Amino acid sequence: MKTEEQLVNEGMAAEALLKNEAFNSVVNDLVDITFQSFATSSPTENDSREGAYQNYKALVDIVNTLKQRVAIRDDINERASESRSEEE
Repeated sequence: MKTEEQLVNEGMAAEALLKNEAFNSVVNDLVDITFQSFATSSPTENDSREGAYQNYKALVDIVNTLKQRVAIRDDINERASESRSEEE
């Protein structure tokens, strides 16, 4: 199990990645490519369409995981701040 310090560090790294223009550009380009692949496939190309959908879902999962790490970090920091306030 990860320590709170490790979770906070992961959250900080995740936030930096989410704010990184190059990362966002790559993700957006991949989403566009995936959408174009889906949109230009024929309705009978099930494997191609399914592959495009799975690629899109994987990209969404990556971004959501990064956002979740930031939220966990924020929660830990908020609890720590509240604990310090109660001690004062």
